[in-house]
Amino acid sequence: MPELNEPISLNKTSPQSFMLFAYPFRIFFLSVAMWALLIVPLWLLVITGAINLPLALPPLQWHRHEILFGLLNPAIAGFLLTAVCVWTQTERTHGNKLIALWLVWLAGRVTMLFGESILFGERAPLAAVITVNLAFLPLVMLDAGWRIVRARQYKQVMLLIVLGLLWAMQAAVLITGELRYVHAALILACALMLIIGGRITPAFSINWLKRNGHSNPPVATLPLLEKILLPLILGLCIATLLDASLAINALALCAASISLLRLFFWRGWLIRAEPLLWILHISLLWIPVGLLLFALGELQLLPQNSWQHAIGIGAMGGLILGVMTRVSLGHTGRPLTLSAGIVSSYWLMQAAVILRLFTAFDLLPWQTGLTASGVCWMLAFALFLWRYVPVLISPRVDGLRG
Repeated sequence: MPELNEPISLNKTSPQSFMLFAYPFRIFFLSVAMWALLIVPLWLLVITGAINLPLALPPLQWHRHEILFGLLNPAIAGFLLTAVCVWTQTERTHGNKLIALWLVWLAGRVTMLFGESILFGERAPLAAVITVNLAFLPLVMLDAGWRIVRARQYKQVMLLIVLGLLWAMQAAVLITGELRYVHAALILACALMLIIGGRITPAFSINWLKRNGHSNPPVATLPLLEKILLPLILGLCIATLLDASLAINALALCAASISLLRLFFWRGWLIRAEPLLWILHISLLWIPVGLLLFALGELQLLPQNSWQHAIGIGAMGGLILGVMTRVSLGHTGRPLTLSAGIVSSYWLMQAAVILRLFTAFDLLPWQTGLTASGVCWMLAFALFLWRYVPVLISPRVDGLRG
């Protein structure tokens, strides 16, 4: 299978107009960063009472939905619709089709943000808001799915199954507002990160180690761990939906242990000199940390919301940032060398999750901790935009289409 950053052979010319819609990663990675930069200050202003927005959902529900689905869904689209073209050797989604798909995502953000005033100053019907927001992910799955089936790459079907389950949880969150569906969606997000991270992180680590003098890198992917981990995560999702505390504790602890052992065999300390790789390892490390916090929260030993931030900021935010920075370089024909400031964005994301956890543990005053964490989050994505907007809006430097 070709590497993710390897251009497919059928792309021979470079389009000269509207580069943002020349490849899915361009517009969606830009949108992820811009939306991440916008929604956190809006949330801080709303929760502190500084502003009153006509949100489609109650503020806390809006915050949960937008951090999870508003950010994760376009990040999935940018990565998957780019990667699947390489995996299946098919033409990319671009031009008018990509514009239409992006507009569906954008319509979801607008209706969620201005739900009370979007229709000529009147509240948009909640059913319309839900319908618009639930339209995006099935379109992404359809685009990826026909390529996967046509190429008979059935090993990719598990990604589609998890995405389908994630979409079902989004529907449940929007319709019921119940917290258990948010938790189940976070667990499914972990499943996606573990699947994708399990494919790219050890492979990229091995390649880097070989280029740097390790003829036989001691990075191992153990099939038994791979077979055990995903069923444990899916079982934890079911237990969460059923609110089965004992099963949640057992499955969360087992999944945390297996995912931690998996990371150990990837020998992340060997690639500590390469930020593009250690950000992947550290981000994935937040998954077992988050699952452990989930179990301890169920036992009333720690605040029950702490695990949400470990997963949502540490794992999801860090992995999104790490993947976007690498894929954007590779798919525009640039060397995999980070610009000044991007390593700082990685550290800022770690600071954001640590500060948010300190706040959850009452080690920092509530408003101070939220503000400090939010500022670190915003700076991380602001640095990405500063360095990567020129990359995302420019043609490939090697003349290929991408």
